[in-house]
Amino acid sequence: MSKIQDIERKVQGLNPDELQAFRKWFWDFDAQEWDRQFEQDALSGKLDSLAETSIKAFKSGHCSEI
Repeated sequence: MSKIQDIERKVQGLNPDELQAFRKWFWDFDAQEWDRQFEQDALSGKLDSLAETSIKAFKSGHCSEI
């Protein structure tokens, strides 16, 4: 059995309170991981071309408010 299958089986066996606690933990964990990856990508320059494209669009007036 793979680790993923083992995790799936264990999650399916959680009672409602445990499942709620797991959801909260995973939400927080996933958000922190996303933030870490985003920061790493920003520091490494992976997002520079996106930023340059956005700045050019803004300066040329090709933007709309969100």
